[in-house]
Amino acid sequence: MADDRRCESTGVPMTHAQTHRTTPAGNDSAEGVLGNSNPGATGPGGPVPVGPVPVGPGPGMPVPVGRAAEAGVAEAGVGLTTDGLPAWLDPVARAARSVQPQQLSSFLPPESGAGRQSAVLVLFGEGERGPELLLMERAGTLRSHAGQPSFPGGALDPEDGDQATTGPLRAALREAEEETGLDPRGVQLFGVLPRLYIPVSSFVVTPVLGWWRAPSPVGVVDPAETARVFTVPVADLTDPANRATAVHPRGHSGPAFLVESALVWGFTAGVIDRIVHYAGWERPWDRTRQVPLDWRA
Repeated sequence: MADDRRCESTGVPMTHAQTHRTTPAGNDSAEGVLGNSNPGATGPGGPVPVGPVPVGPGPGMPVPVGRAAEAGVAEAGVGLTTDGLPAWLDPVARAARSVQPQQLSSFLPPESGAGRQSAVLVLFGEGERGPELLLMERAGTLRSHAGQPSFPGGALDPEDGDQATTGPLRAALREAEEETGLDPRGVQLFGVLPRLYIPVSSFVVTPVLGWWRAPSPVGVVDPAETARVFTVPVADLTDPANRATAVHPRGHSGPAFLVESALVWGFTAGVIDRIVHYAGWERPWDRTRQVPLDWRA
């Protein structure tokens, strides 16, 4: 992916803006951007998916995307649908339709429309260990956010189309293909979360939710940018033993997950935290357990 399509920093206040390329899912601070879970809030509810589950047809309810988006779908073959979605993803689809921007972030996109539009692919699959989520780890040689896990993603290109309709959908799939080698034809997009604004970098990020209905081989495409591509069982993300609060030397903090020999924090952890919470999968965890971050984070 070309440098000019990369976000440079996404989650400050936890981390300072750098000059080298990063994805919009780069792990900066989730504090203020997504914040910690609210133990008093209630989600749609639903059982925590643990272990292999049968994949069957879902309710088949189309996700409303508006007339403009529907026109774009007809033209480009990209759109949102819950047809055939496995039952365990129903709570996520419901949450995506009902969650409000203020429930995800204290920073909303400028009404003027300013900000660089970008998208990340939050891709759920069904692996040998049950429901899982696709992540990638940035190369350790990068000057910023080295070795940090993130979602595949990047800034919208002109050819992605209208940023208000199908542009983020195309961008999320394109970037995921460029970064992990996945075949986008095997991905069913079923929802989007409200756009999140990153003030320090002026990025407006759209998390695009996907179901990996026809998995394809994935791996590192460019070793200079990506160290590894891996999946994390949803059961591990909901396991209280794998949860903690990441604390930056500057004092900012946010949710973190210790999974697959990786510390997932910042923007990526914030999105996962909110999905787990509003899908009703969250289990009580020790919020006083802290994981200090390196000063270079």
